[in-house]
Amino acid sequence: MSASVKSNTGNFFEDFRPGQTLVHATPQTLTEGDVALYRALTGGRYAQYSSAEFAKAAGLPGLCIDPLHAFHVVFGKTVPDVSLNAVANLGYADGRFLRPVMPGDTLRAVSEVIGRKENSTGRTGVVWVRTTGLNQREEEVLSYVRWVMVNKRDPETPSAETVVPELREAVPALALAGYPAMKEWDFAASGSRHVLEDYEIGERINHVDGMTVQEAEHQTATRLYQNTAKVHFDFHGQKQSRFGKRLVYGGVVISIARSLAFNGLGNAGQILAINGGTHAGPLFAWDTIYAWSEVLDKAELSETCGALRLRLVAVKDTDPGAFAWKDSAGKYDPAVLLDFDYWAAIPRAR
Repeated sequence: MSASVKSNTGNFFEDFRPGQTLVHATPQTLTEGDVALYRALTGGRYAQYSSAEFAKAAGLPGLCIDPLHAFHVVFGKTVPDVSLNAVANLGYADGRFLRPVMPGDTLRAVSEVIGRKENSTGRTGVVWVRTTGLNQREEEVLSYVRWVMVNKRDPETPSAETVVPELREAVPALALAGYPAMKEWDFAASGSRHVLEDYEIGERINHVDGMTVQEAEHQTATRLYQNTAKVHFDFHGQKQSRFGKRLVYGGVVISIARSLAFNGLGNAGQILAINGGTHAGPLFAWDTIYAWSEVLDKAELSETCGALRLRLVAVKDTDPGAFAWKDSAGKYDPAVLLDFDYWAAIPRAR
């Protein structure tokens, strides 16, 4: 008896065409339980994502889903169609968080293929997609571009037409959306006295604390977002990979590094935009994440709310106070896991 083919083996490089729309499966309703589990897995301490009363006083509708949590859920929807056969997730750009996501909201994802370029080896290629997350009212809650290196199904397939999208370096401050009024801000409850005016462009902040990632934790976190990438789960299959073991999902690194950034950026808890991001190195179970930040820019959004453009650098098993990043040739230090450029809302001086 012949075997039927009903399982999804994912798209290969040859399957992607610029202009193609991918409607991703399995909408996900987020609950207060998801909020608690996300906090347990990341150690997040930002006040507006810990206290409903604080959030409402600060101008949010209530205890919202952390923007990065929503991002990971939307990202997870895309994996079976975009990156199931990926070699690596290469980067992010032009990410915008457009409105709060509340417990009870249901998120789904749609992606448009906006570029592709075959690599010189002929075995892989890079695919660019713009993904949009929508809620149950069909409102856009977030949007971002990412690019991935994807295996070809057949290396002998002729080269595909090259289309490389133009991506802006950063989301302009004037385009930032979804920031709260921040008219009331309890600095004692937030754990920090620092406001927009206290930070200087070029300033570097050592976040001091570290967090070791264990096998069960990173797999639970990735399952929370319904991310099905084989490299994070299949211990047996990954024995044959170049690392010989499972990789920790890069989103785990982003969220833990952001949680560590509380120590020094306690009032900058709400991400408004992602300007760019690079997973510079792999993380494995029992590695320890540390983080440092650099202030790249500042903006005044209203009389009570501003924004910091921040570079968040996650490093593993090394002193974050050494500020490891790139050498003079632009090559990342071996300790660097993540280079993440984003805008965050922060209250202004009263």
